[in-house]
Amino acid sequence: MALPQVPTPKPTRSIARIIPPHPLRAAVIMLVFTAALYALEAVDQATGASLDDDGIIARNVDGLWGVLWAPLLHGGWFHLWANTVPFLVFGWLAMAGGLRQWIGVTALIWVGSGLLVWLTAPSYSSTIGMSGVIFGWLLFLLVRGFFARSGKQIALGVVLLLFEGGMLFGVLPGTPGVSWQAHLFGALFGILAAWVVARADKRQAPPPLTSGFA
Repeated sequence: MALPQVPTPKPTRSIARIIPPHPLRAAVIMLVFTAALYALEAVDQATGASLDDDGIIARNVDGLWGVLWAPLLHGGWFHLWANTVPFLVFGWLAMAGGLRQWIGVTALIWVGSGLLVWLTAPSYSSTIGMSGVIFGWLLFLLVRGFFARSGKQIALGVVLLLFEGGMLFGVLPGTPGVSWQAHLFGALFGILAAWVVARADKRQAPPPLTSGFA
């Protein structure tokens, strides 16, 4: 006679968390990242905005390098200040799945949206700023609860929508000097990242154990 198996507790899925597993470490990472953005802007201002030339130059082969650098650059202090609070808040919340997942999500949004901006923005226009990544994080946070079937994440998304939902109008064209393409493609890749994370999380979940007597 075999003894019944006792199921081991199923690990909490990373996508079901609403705050980072190591909140202080996540806060330090975001603050250091923000300090780096301010340091780069200080250098840019001191050199006559020379760094801004390294943005995404649409449909220019050399401008492809801007996909890597453009989110780190801003068109002045006001541009950076406007991005700082959502950058800190959304970036910190997006670390709920852990640092490794956050790096993957951020890289997908960063590179994917940058490439599509390069393809679709007006020819030889230059795009800089962290807004595309910020929009990606926001949409990631808004929808991942639905992909993961997590009530807590859906509730967090509703709260963010109430307080920051007005940002979503930024995906529409019409504001001079603002790259709606970066906002739109950042948002779309944020949704894609949420779907990818949910699928990966489900694959990693162990199968339920069966029990009984033989």
